[in-house]
Amino acid sequence: MITRFVFSGTGGQGIITAAIVLAEAAIYYEGLEAVQTQSYGAEARGGAARADVIVATSPIMFPKVTQPNVLVCLSQVSFDKYSWIVRPGGFVLIDPHFVHRRNELNSRCIELPMHSSILAAQNKSMNLNLCMLGALTGLIDFISTESLEEAVRVRFEKRGATSALQAVEIGRSLVHEAVEVF
Repeated sequence: MITRFVFSGTGGQGIITAAIVLAEAAIYYEGLEAVQTQSYGAEARGGAARADVIVATSPIMFPKVTQPNVLVCLSQVSFDKYSWIVRPGGFVLIDPHFVHRRNELNSRCIELPMHSSILAAQNKSMNLNLCMLGALTGLIDFISTESLEEAVRVRFEKRGATSALQAVEIGRSLVHEAVEVF
């Protein structure tokens, strides 16, 4: 088993942190192999950000993702740039607050209102990235909810684990509410 992820958006959305948390959940709590790489623009906030994660049951020989199974786009620029790279049978996860589909895709596109949901629950969108991870664990069976929650708890224990874990649950609930769409 091997699953390839590309998280894309803009600096400040927590794209890279989300990728790190996913890789930590896979390695430390699932006993899987994982590799995480990242790239971002010169600007710390507002520039392009991309993080790749590969999770596998066997050693990973090449750390770059060229055809992801899962693509997350949290900006229009990233959607326009990467939406065509998803491998057959994969899907693109977008938030309609940030991304408007302008073209037909060869893969399935899942739209979830993560930004508005996290904003309504927490009065800020700071945990959008964790909401997205919660949605991913609800969409595909690659990392258990318990493993993701433990990785989040450890990573955010000094910066608000309670609101971080709430964000994960909000993401999962969005998938359960939209289950008839899939």
